[in-house]
Amino acid sequence: MENSNNKDQKVATGKISRRTLLGGVIAAAVLPVQSLFADEISLALPESTDDPTKIIGPGPSPLGKRSTFEQPVRKPSDISSRTPLQDMHSTLTPADLHFERHHAGIPTIDPAKHELLIHGLVERPMKFTIADIKRFPSVTRTCFIECAGNFRTGKAEMTPQDILGLTSQSEWTGVMLSTIFREVGINEKAKWFLAEGSDAAVMTRTIPIAKAWDDAMVVYAQNGEAIRPEQGYPIRLLLPGFEGNMNIKWLRRIELSDEPYMTREETSKYTYPVKDKIRMFSFELDARSIITYPSYPQKVDKGWIEIRGIAWSGRGKVEKVEVSTDAGKTWQLANLQEPVLSKAHTYFRHLWNWKGETAEILSRVTDETGYLQPTLAQLVEARGVNLGGYHMNPITAWQIKNDGTVLFKPETIK
Repeated sequence: MENSNNKDQKVATGKISRRTLLGGVIAAAVLPVQSLFADEISLALPESTDDPTKIIGPGPSPLGKRSTFEQPVRKPSDISSRTPLQDMHSTLTPADLHFERHHAGIPTIDPAKHELLIHGLVERPMKFTIADIKRFPSVTRTCFIECAGNFRTGKAEMTPQDILGLTSQSEWTGVMLSTIFREVGINEKAKWFLAEGSDAAVMTRTIPIAKAWDDAMVVYAQNGEAIRPEQGYPIRLLLPGFEGNMNIKWLRRIELSDEPYMTREETSKYTYPVKDKIRMFSFELDARSIITYPSYPQKVDKGWIEIRGIAWSGRGKVEKVEVSTDAGKTWQLANLQEPVLSKAHTYFRHLWNWKGETAEILSRVTDETGYLQPTLAQLVEARGVNLGGYHMNPITAWQIKNDGTVLFKPETIK
């Protein structure tokens, strides 16, 4: 009995020998640690004899891969594949986790044979090879892309990936479209341009020419590497802040005109009712935010919790993000991760001391135009009950049960 007490005393004061730490002689010891987030926590030493310092690991490889302990994956359907937002630790999305949305699958394109034709109301109709495009002065910028139909609801067991995983962010590199337009010479009558892809759907959208002079790009690289095939290899159009389908992938043709082309995607698709009218050409994506931690299916413990998530706006910079931990009765200002970029995902954080009671947490963003992210009820009031599925950006709520379980709070439209 006496020996046992002495042993307990030795462990409680943290006097663990080097032999214990390195050799695992004592299978499991408990070391008390003071923490900002708890009065005392117990750190258990592993029982395992798998000591990485005793085994020589594999050598350099031609291609890196994730730890086998980290397995973020997209969630595919027949036409799209969603980014696991709850697994991201910054605003940049790894290229292989960037969401996908196809209209007729992914074409296989040989970059040596691919060309971009520019014609219509121009002074010099021209074709550019990929090599030609890469000879122009390049630009790199970080911005998000989001599908216009990025909204799901319906049940409590939904992750951020399920709800709005059709948005991702990358660092894109390419050439400003305005640079190419100056090369071909734009007729002053041109007010719109048609962008056309090389996929089997021959995806086309008409874009106001003002966007070309503002910040549109033809990009060939993503996060430092060539764009991946599912993201438009070898080139795609990048329209920061505009709905995703307009960022034409596998770009092969641009035609300039004095009026919109009224393509299939602009008449039968990507239009939606607003009360008694139909809205077309709704380019910019409205401001939106979502808490990614804590969220379903995560579980939390009592004490300090860092509530974190992402916010963005298609109209410019995020001005502020507010977080509520009492179902919207009161709001606190969240910290924003710098740099806050225009038309880009912005990471936000807010410390919260959870006492173990049932709670509802939410976030809302205000962008630099003064636009405040609405509730679903406010969207219904503004647009009517027949909302359709496009440009939905309601505040998202998570419910925390007293056992720490986190569930999505679905809301009904009608």
